[in-house]
Amino acid sequence: MQIFRSASVRLLLSLCVLTSALRAAAPKVHTVTLGAVRRVPYTQPDATPSTKSDETSTLKVRALFVDERQKDWTTGDSHDVTDRSFTIRRALRINDALPTDPAPHWIWQPGPWLLVDRATGHIAALHLPAFDPAVSDAVWFRDYAAYCGIAATAKGGLVAVVAQLGARRAVVQRPLGPWPQPNHFIPVCQPAKWQRLPVRVTLQPTSAEPITFDVIGSTSLIEEGDNAADDQ
Repeated sequence: MQIFRSASVRLLLSLCVLTSALRAAAPKVHTVTLGAVRRVPYTQPDATPSTKSDETSTLKVRALFVDERQKDWTTGDSHDVTDRSFTIRRALRINDALPTDPAPHWIWQPGPWLLVDRATGHIAALHLPAFDPAVSDAVWFRDYAAYCGIAATAKGGLVAVVAQLGARRAVVQRPLGPWPQPNHFIPVCQPAKWQRLPVRVTLQPTSAEPITFDVIGSTSLIEEGDNAADDQ
């Protein structure tokens, strides 16, 4: 009888160890969702006291959740890059208080773009070349983003940019004109227009001639690993 009990205990322990190992080996399934749209006050970054009342509007923001935990705020539409990854623009709450103000003064502003992996729940900030939140309005096609930006060089200036995920340098970066420009139009550029065959994009500064680029190359290798969700 003692031998039988010892064998049963060993079998039970073996099953427990095997079950624990299987649970540890199985990848965790994450749930990535966007919350309901919420309207918040928004003022153009280059507004002045005399024009603030005319340029004050609202920004549509949505919370980004991973496994029902809020990770960030977003604005605008998302873009599916692959069947598991999408891009969406971050919405920032910035403290606009001066050093002499008695309390924080929080304002909303559109921020940089994020790359979100639905499978792992991983969120990565995208550093798009020459992207300027006050000027750039990225329009996505596949893993490309087209927009007007501000060159981070000594001469600076307004530039047309086509960026690709996973690439260190812009696919296209061409000068469009000087920057800053007094009394410039809002928006500075019209939304980019994409064409599929051949892959072609047209960018047009407001009140200026459009410029078109042929985009040659294949889809880049986007990192879609098995990283766990942030703050697990």
